[in-house]
Amino acid sequence: MVHGRHGHDELEGNQFLGKELKYFSQAGFDLDRIHIKRNAPIASLYEDAILNEGAVISSSGALINFSGKKTGRSPKDKRIVYEETSKDDVWWGPVNIKMDEHTFEINRERAIDYLNTRENVYVFDGFAGWDPKYRIKVRVIASRAYHALFMHNMLIRPTPEELENFGEPDFIIYNAGQFPANRFTTGMTSTTSVEVNFKRMEMVILGTEYAGEMKKGIFSVMHYLQPVKFGQLSLHSSANQAKGDNGDVTLFFGLSGTGKTTLSADPNRLLIGDDEHVWSDTGVFNIEGGCYAKTINLSAEKEPEIFNAIKFGSILENVVYNPADRKPDYDDVSITENTRCAYPIEYIPNAKIPCIAERQPSNIIMLTCDAFGVLPPVSRLTPEQAQYHFVAGYTSKTPGTEDGIVEPSPTFSTCYGQPFIILHPGRYAKMLAERMEKNKVDCWLINTGWTGGKFGTGKRCPLKYTRAIVDAIHNGTLAKAEFENFPVFNLSIPKTVEGVPSEILDPAKVWPSKDAFSAEIQKLGGMFQKAFAKYEDAITADVKAAGPIL
Repeated sequence: MVHGRHGHDELEGNQFLGKELKYFSQAGFDLDRIHIKRNAPIASLYEDAILNEGAVISSSGALINFSGKKTGRSPKDKRIVYEETSKDDVWWGPVNIKMDEHTFEINRERAIDYLNTRENVYVFDGFAGWDPKYRIKVRVIASRAYHALFMHNMLIRPTPEELENFGEPDFIIYNAGQFPANRFTTGMTSTTSVEVNFKRMEMVILGTEYAGEMKKGIFSVMHYLQPVKFGQLSLHSSANQAKGDNGDVTLFFGLSGTGKTTLSADPNRLLIGDDEHVWSDTGVFNIEGGCYAKTINLSAEKEPEIFNAIKFGSILENVVYNPADRKPDYDDVSITENTRCAYPIEYIPNAKIPCIAERQPSNIIMLTCDAFGVLPPVSRLTPEQAQYHFVAGYTSKTPGTEDGIVEPSPTFSTCYGQPFIILHPGRYAKMLAERMEKNKVDCWLINTGWTGGKFGTGKRCPLKYTRAIVDAIHNGTLAKAEFENFPVFNLSIPKTVEGVPSEILDPAKVWPSKDAFSAEIQKLGGMFQKAFAKYEDAITADVKAAGPIL
């Protein structure tokens, strides 16, 4: 047994690293100076975060952390190293901005130099990808206990035996986010720099303490490795499976605010995961070991699963709390609207552990929130249309109340996850179409947005109707329904869906003015065409023709 504080520290000393020690000294870590804590217990990370980082424990036992100046990702500061092994595969441009190898070396050195000045350096070794055939070993090296606990929750946690035999990692994150990048280093646009090197399989973070950068860094790496090295399709999607013996699987695509997390959390189905998946030759698996849920306006009534997952071991990020009783105030957005909680996926009662389905998906649901109010609540897509809408990645943002803007703004984020893709969108779309074709997968486009008029005149399609549509997809009745053509976008829309008033199924019928509807649909069609033009260089003619015809 360990007695007293000193003995406790001795136990967690560097000898705990065992055969990993050699790696750290070779990488330039000064092991005489720093104290490396590898895969430390949750309670120990709590203690350090509270002692050194200003974290506090909430009334339900979660750890409330603050990420400092940056409360969201910094996509403009993300770089991909331009090197011979990956340069021909990467889709270079505004999403994947080039950085030369020398600059990467400077920043990597700067990160390690900074980590060497810390008393404690935290290491977490875990896996990305639940399928052992396609998983990668990830090592996170960070200066904050908060970052170690975050990745403990978001990666797949190794068993003691897996940790003992972990060996060389496939990918390493050096997170020195408390320390800025040097703005005079070639190619730096600010004091923040997030960069990924596929030749070295390393990521360096400087000048941002927002933990989501690490999560999305892993996602970017999987978006490169899965298609290029393994020939599998990585997707920004949620996934669930019917209960019972190897039940049917559904993939949900959709941008922020379209209902991806809400609709995949279905009490009648098992959750495989809420954000990042791979559609493989043998089924569907989650990339992550946890969930990173938005907590803005969270309540026990609206989202009980998420609300109840906020307990010991979970991290609340940038959430305001009442000092008198330590209760978080999820409605307070004074720090940021992007308040979050990171928790292990097993905190969700109907999660399927391991997070893997050994069968091909039966349905794909593409979610959009159309504030122009013209897209139908549900339509069935042909394989060409599925590719078109996947590449377009449409949703819209509703205007804020105070800034005098009354027009909704369209968002086109290719592959429903533009900031994270590495290859040309056409490559992911082609793989998607091939897999759909081979496995005879039905694809549906669901609009969770406005009906009976655009934002301001119409109203949001009630969640109970959207859930009824999803239920009809899952019980097979929707596929057997009678369909008719919806003009301009040429979509097949059902005449009836159980539990949904028939008149809302065709948007034209619920708009008070036919002329206003017609003008709005032409306008949205034009926006699609303009957005799609960027990707046309690598898209086949039949897919191009599957979009709106004006």
